[in-house]
Amino acid sequence: MSETATAPAIQDPRTVGAPVVSLAMPRLRRERGRLRDLPVDGEKKVLLAAPRGYCAGVDRAVVAVEKALDRYGAPVYVRKQIVHNVHVVNTLEKMGAIFVEEVDEVPEGAHVVFSAHGVSPAVVQAAADRGLQAIDATCPLVTKVHREAVRFAKQDMEILLIGHTGHEEVEGTSGEAPDHITIVNSPDDVDALEVRDPTKLVWLSQTTLSVDETMETVRRLRERFPALQDPPSDDICYATQNRQVAIKKIAPQADLVIVVGSSNSSNSVRLKEVALEYGAKAAYRVDFASEVRQEWLEGVRTIGVTSGASVPEVLVQELLDDLADAGYGDVRASVTAEEDLVFSLPKELRQDASGKRDERALGGRVR
Repeated sequence: MSETATAPAIQDPRTVGAPVVSLAMPRLRRERGRLRDLPVDGEKKVLLAAPRGYCAGVDRAVVAVEKALDRYGAPVYVRKQIVHNVHVVNTLEKMGAIFVEEVDEVPEGAHVVFSAHGVSPAVVQAAADRGLQAIDATCPLVTKVHREAVRFAKQDMEILLIGHTGHEEVEGTSGEAPDHITIVNSPDDVDALEVRDPTKLVWLSQTTLSVDETMETVRRLRERFPALQDPPSDDICYATQNRQVAIKKIAPQADLVIVVGSSNSSNSVRLKEVALEYGAKAAYRVDFASEVRQEWLEGVRTIGVTSGASVPEVLVQELLDDLADAGYGDVRASVTAEEDLVFSLPKELRQDASGKRDERALGGRVR
């Protein structure tokens, strides 16, 4: 009697590269058939970037708000948007989170969560002055940059912080050493830059920038200031780099790239820019699938799809559903890396009210 071998399970290409941990964000109501299946010269297909979507820091921050609501009940206050995504913020608001701009809007003694982008020591102190019960959901990779800034300031180094003025992450890092930090927004800022001592300079960066633009900024800085020191490790986070590498691979093959992500998400905006720089004929960023226009698809055979690091996978799947209605049902995963990192929860949330440790309290690898 012969034995029949069991064929290995074949993963749906639509799910390859999806975040390893993704919250059960609600789906939106879809208008089926909104996009029409019009003929094009050749085969229609989607190249789906892997990895994409939620990174470990975003996942940790969003889970922190959910756990805080479970543990302490609504409302739980959150300073700034917990992550830069419209759908995530709206969903958490419906669950009982209240988003505020500053801690002086939070009732004394209430629970407040600091967003994934981090806060300055002044914000931490302001929360303490009001007797707030603070939960720090800052991404650990942002915290690393904060610590680097403090260390270099103690050495009386002048820190050139490559990042975008006004972004919460840059504000938080600058607040760690305000007398030692100068913000450099782009390579074009370098020529006009004035420093105290060109022999005592070090650069740091926002974690969500374009890798290429950051390196160009560093190149120009080093041309002007040859003694410029590098940070001890890469500041641009693994997820930002991985998502940019993935779209660089897809872009030359794509007639159109669609990036799912919000307008205030630096890494989502950068993905669209990188797609165009690396050969995509057209690229658009959308919050929701409903924003895709029929005219974008005219004559398009190959569509590249990716999403920023603060985007839940449900929004990508809704986009793929709409594209399938338009004849782009052939989805091919384009894999450039695998991610399996999960960060530990903030210490206040590692146990429930009964003292039982949460299963993901200390993080780790999940594959």
